[in-house]
Amino acid sequence: MSPQTRHARCACGAVQLELTGEPNVQVFCHCDSCRSWLGALVHAATLWPAANVRVVKGADKLGLYKRTENSHRQFCSACGSPVLIGHPAVGLTDVPAGRIPSFPFKPSFHVHYGEKVMSMRDGLPKFKDFPKDFGGSGELVPE
Repeated sequence: MSPQTRHARCACGAVQLELTGEPNVQVFCHCDSCRSWLGALVHAATLWPAANVRVVKGADKLGLYKRTENSHRQFCSACGSPVLIGHPAVGLTDVPAGRIPSFPFKPSFHVHYGEKVMSMRDGLPKFKDFPKDFGGSGELVPE
């Protein structure tokens, strides 16, 4: 059986991605960096193995913003919408869940909940920063 293939795109369709398999993890991120870049109160992140994310159209339209060397944020230069965030140090690529039509987003936990601007009472674990196995403190905070 071949792995599932999904497609993602920017708002105008100039940039299109092909995603194979499943994401390694799905989380809500509350960090200031994601919020300010996305212009949203929270980020619905899907983190895929970098090799499973392929630009199939519009690579020449991808702009790049590196706030840090840990996050290579790419956006469509035609419509300005965020398309993907490369995390080269961990070999993962984040494709915002809203870019993947009909994707069944099922987050496992919240990260950077210590920076939240909006409370979310959903019963999921809420980490002050990151779980220990992701390089964080592993400290949980209350809803």
